[in-house]
Amino acid sequence: MATAEPVVEATEQGAGELGALYWREVERFMRGLVAAERTADGSVLLRLRPGGLVLLAFGAPESAVVHDGVRSTYPIVGGFLVRTPGGTISFSQEAGPPLALASTISGFFPRLAARPGRPGWTGALYEQVQRRLHLAVSKRYFRALVAGERA
Repeated sequence: MATAEPVVEATEQGAGELGALYWREVERFMRGLVAAERTADGSVLLRLRPGGLVLLAFGAPESAVVHDGVRSTYPIVGGFLVRTPGGTISFSQEAGPPLALASTISGFFPRLAARPGRPGWTGALYEQVQRRLHLAVSKRYFRALVAGERA
């Protein structure tokens, strides 16, 4: 998403704010059905309420100032919605031009997606639910960043 001006400082703390605000938006969007638990080392567990089933587990973030902006990256380490641990979710503010905000998932193996060699329709639940939820949360997240909301 393009933005007219930076939404966080170009520091590791600013990068950390990008991640913290995303997890807050997940909780808001899910209206209390999912809790984003932060551990002492910065890891995040997305738990279904009630019951506490861990849907997604992320390791401690790596926040960095890079030549083109700031980035906070969380490794995907497990959870019910993960077929195989691996991959990352990253939140970034890219200095541009143009100045932009991004949320990127890479190397993720979702349990609900079609398995290799299987018909595409077997992954319909992922496409219709999990992927769409991530996109909706991301849109809300970007609006909150641009509006100046902080975690």
